[in-house]
Amino acid sequence: MMAWPDGYGRVILQQVGSTLDEAVRLAAEEPAPFWVLAHRQTAARGRRGRPWAMPVGNFAATLVLRHDQTPGVAALRSFVMSLALRQAFVEVCGRAEAFALKWPNDVLLRGGKVAGILLESAGQGGAVGPLAIGVGVNLVAAPGADAVEQGAVRPVSLRGETGVTVGAEAFLDALARAYAPLEQQFTTHGFGPIRAAWLQHAARLGETIVARTGREEITGTFEDVDGDGNLLLRTPKEMRAIAAADVFF
Repeated sequence: MMAWPDGYGRVILQQVGSTLDEAVRLAAEEPAPFWVLAHRQTAARGRRGRPWAMPVGNFAATLVLRHDQTPGVAALRSFVMSLALRQAFVEVCGRAEAFALKWPNDVLLRGGKVAGILLESAGQGGAVGPLAIGVGVNLVAAPGADAVEQGAVRPVSLRGETGVTVGAEAFLDALARAYAPLEQQFTTHGFGPIRAAWLQHAARLGETIVARTGREEITGTFEDVDGDGNLLLRTPKEMRAIAAADVFF
């Protein structure tokens, strides 16, 4: 098995409120990049402040990066992390065909949500830093359908769908190994290669989906992701570029 990637720190904790909050706190004293994993979270959260359930045995970790890129460029790390998650899943259980990537920040296993990503920044003004990339994975258990928004993708777990059991620290090792070369690719060559690789595994590409932005609901064909990470949705009237939304199938 490959070693932990050079240049990345590793902090393992038994319990925190949120690995995102703990990672930002540690950023003042830990040299970035570094990972923070907690075996238990008591105040986990998802996108838009939604609660994130974490049964014992599931995975919660945050990667902290330091850089001086604009918020728009930093946000593209959700695609980098999505690809890394997919690679880590394939490493620990195989079944490459079972995993797909849902715009903008989820990983699907046989059509159900098995992992989510949340980016936060403690930066000010036009730059970001540090950037915290939170990752939650249903390794052993998933919330019930009543715990998610109506019409949302059903939650699933890795063990429930594949029968494979992997510990949180072992999964972190796989994820960190997968992420490091993708981050190097992103910083060296930009978003283009990451975008191309992500689209190869995109869920529902070319199919009709619904995007809810908070102001409107847009139904159209998922045509592409542009160079800024926007969802390109073809409606009967026009092509829409959507920067942020919840997507429903």
